[in-house]
Amino acid sequence: MKIKYTLIKKEDNTKARLGKLETNYGTYDTPMFMPVGTRASVKGVSPKELHEINSGIILANTYHLWLRPGEDIVNKAGGLHKFMGYDGPILTDSGGFQVFSLARPKDITEEGVKFKSHIDGTKLFLTPEKSIEIQNKLDSDIAMSFDECIPYPATREYVEKSIERTIRWAKRGKDVFNNERQSLFGIVQGGEYEDLRKKCTEELVKIGFDGFSIGGTSVGENKETMYKMVEYSTKYLPEDKVRYLMGVGDPIDIIEGVIRGVDIFDCVLPTRIARHGNAFTKYGKINLKNAKFKEDFTPIEETCDCYACKNFTKAYIRHLVTVDEMFGSTLLSIHNLRFLIRLTEDLRECIKNNNILEYRDEFIKNYYHGEDYLNKKTKGQDD
Repeated sequence: MKIKYTLIKKEDNTKARLGKLETNYGTYDTPMFMPVGTRASVKGVSPKELHEINSGIILANTYHLWLRPGEDIVNKAGGLHKFMGYDGPILTDSGGFQVFSLARPKDITEEGVKFKSHIDGTKLFLTPEKSIEIQNKLDSDIAMSFDECIPYPATREYVEKSIERTIRWAKRGKDVFNNERQSLFGIVQGGEYEDLRKKCTEELVKIGFDGFSIGGTSVGENKETMYKMVEYSTKYLPEDKVRYLMGVGDPIDIIEGVIRGVDIFDCVLPTRIARHGNAFTKYGKINLKNAKFKEDFTPIEETCDCYACKNFTKAYIRHLVTVDEMFGSTLLSIHNLRFLIRLTEDLRECIKNNNILEYRDEFIKNYYHGEDYLNKKTKGQDD
């Protein structure tokens, strides 16, 4: 079946939305945070543990699975769900972000993108049709259109030409899309220019997609600019389709995205910082490699209900991290993912109670200790 989004309630004072997303693997509440399983595995976290932290949709990466093990192997295994043993919904991205990070501007043509494999330097060529073909074989629940991932900053002339290409590629991808179990999302680009985001959105809506993603953010712009990009996109998206902000996992950015009408988020951040000994807390990130935690026999967060916090102390997890025991990264990954999932659960309650702005202000006060986070020079400086 195709996914179906139902708008349940809009917050009185913002654009925040409470909704339900029906999938082949059940119905899930939004706003939602989605863990990233790039190579058909969320790093350090098993499918069983994902269910225990109340995970819904997870992501896998088309580019990486195309290279290894190959979409045909996954297809022969019965698709991604059987291959990785996850009985929940899965979204595959188009591979565009990875491809454009490897390609040179002159290698981007109307037909597609030439680039070299990051593994062995093999010459590769990815087109909108090929991206969709791979995702059809991976048999995820949600596939993404192949778009041009533009840098920031970019000139208006460049962005204008880019969105025209993104629209043409979206149409080409949809024309060859042929998996009736999958849903297909269009991706809104347009940089920091409202009229270009409006144009891109309106043209994608005309083509017709099962949901829409907001691309081109978290690429070096400051937070204020990123939030404007989100606003310029959600402002013109249909209310009866789910909205996905790609690659955003900073807690404050999730809150601000929800306030601007975003439904679902993903990011590698929670597991990436876990591998470096870092944990999300109500009062900001902490690094458990710090010596002050050597004799701290309290959980990462007293109020957290995750496996790590219910069973282990900061001192123990610090020990694991400092001696390079894999279990330390696993515990921190479980906690960090649960932190962001709990955050979206809290935001759903705020939308019900019409107090999301008060929640945001209190969260920021605690998380940044009163710091004016909008004055940070670049997005991600606090990551």
